[in-house]
Amino acid sequence: MPAPIVSGGAQSRILVARFGAPHGVRGELRLKSFTGDPAAVADYENLQDETGKRSFRIEAARPVKDDMLVVRIAGVRDRDAAAALTNLDLYVDRAALPPADEDEFYHSDLIGLRAELADGALYGTILRVLNFGAGDILEIAPASGDTILLPFTKAAAPSVDIAGGRVIVSPPVEVETDPQETRD
Repeated sequence: MPAPIVSGGAQSRILVARFGAPHGVRGELRLKSFTGDPAAVADYENLQDETGKRSFRIEAARPVKDDMLVVRIAGVRDRDAAAALTNLDLYVDRAALPPADEDEFYHSDLIGLRAELADGALYGTILRVLNFGAGDILEIAPASGDTILLPFTKAAAPSVDIAGGRVIVSPPVEVETDPQETRD
């Protein structure tokens, strides 16, 4: 699941959910929640699309599994209307979100920060925060070359300084093998 995040520093709107496929014939939809408590997404009154031109209100929600809900949206009453919303990202104004707890961060706050080594040397810039199910991963763009993926753990990112615009990173030591070696 990479949770797509709007790029660039602290955002005025934060991605909180994505509509999935229709569920049944009465206009319900699956909804993937990106909030800490998946059910909390139903409490936000002004969910908007990426452009901010369309608003949605969740009338009812029930959990399916993990971060997946089945929701009924105001004004959506049949499968065709629900299908038209499939894969639509939902955002809320940042002011509607609670402040992050200590050692917790909104992904959008990390995007655009400098990734620096402990000695202050620039390692790159954080492009995205990905999550494929085993934990968050920082995608970092170095000054040149391919992007680098680092786990967003205390070991690999021991210090996060949002106000200072940087994350101190400690990349793991690369393990090199002889390409001639084969596995038995």
